[in-house]
Amino acid sequence: MKTAFVFPGQGAQYIGMASDYLASDPVCAQLLARFDSDHGTNLAQIMAEGPEDALKETRYTQPAILFHSVCALQALLSRTDVHPDFVAGHSLGEFTALVAAGVLTPKDAMHIVHKRGEFMIKANEGAPFAMAAIIGLEAPAVIEICKESESSGLVRAVNFNTPIQTVISGSEAGVQAAMQLAKERGAKRALPLVVGGPFHTPLIQKAGLWLEEEMRAFDFQPANCPVVSNVDALPDTNPDLLRQKMVRQVVSPVRWVECVQYMINAGVERFIEFGPQKVLSGMIRNIDKDVQLINVDKIEEIAAAVELL
Repeated sequence: MKTAFVFPGQGAQYIGMASDYLASDPVCAQLLARFDSDHGTNLAQIMAEGPEDALKETRYTQPAILFHSVCALQALLSRTDVHPDFVAGHSLGEFTALVAAGVLTPKDAMHIVHKRGEFMIKANEGAPFAMAAIIGLEAPAVIEICKESESSGLVRAVNFNTPIQTVISGSEAGVQAAMQLAKERGAKRALPLVVGGPFHTPLIQKAGLWLEEEMRAFDFQPANCPVVSNVDALPDTNPDLLRQKMVRQVVSPVRWVECVQYMINAGVERFIEFGPQKVLSGMIRNIDKDVQLINVDKIEEIAAAVELL
């Protein structure tokens, strides 16, 4: 059975995340302690105790989710010899996929996504922005709604999560206009999202430039299995191309539906999601109900995962 490892992005975090791995795995505990020491942060405390507003700050959320996902991945791999035929991640999660494929070390990836989070907030320079999930309309309809709403302000369809759930992002006025039009066109819900910036739009183009400069200091190794990229829904193992795709991803849509469909068409029948909650599993189930889904969030779930494998 072909298997894909997948990793969630921003929004999956929760207070107390990764606490069981920190308590039982000295390597994980050392990785997080080293991150806090190197960056002058208190991520370990924020993950354990909050406050929730701090954990939602993009510069903390991104390394926290990547860390949790890596701990879950390493815990399962220590108990079974399963290996992925593909890896993929949703936005931030694509950096975790690079760790899983041996392209980046966990330490380097945590640093990069911490800086990525800072860059994504700084790039918008305080301009009013918004993001919203449009539920109940197919993607082409949402794309057309965004085009028709651009007279109010920049707004783009940026996260293609399921066939009938698409996230839009952009200026506050543009997103508000698109939400209203989506409701008029029959959307079941137009749900505002609590985020730190207009992610995956040209409004944060500077973040991509800063990230490109930041990543020059780090070695990207050839991937040991194909990484299916958000920007084109195609696999790659070339480290230079993967680096370029991570720069483009900052302002490009997350083509998650196409990523999942590519892997299924390539023979993947089983998806294992590593990290907090089960966000991607829910999306994948709405893309194809026939694939096997396994989740590894907490340590207590690993035994059941190993039995299924």
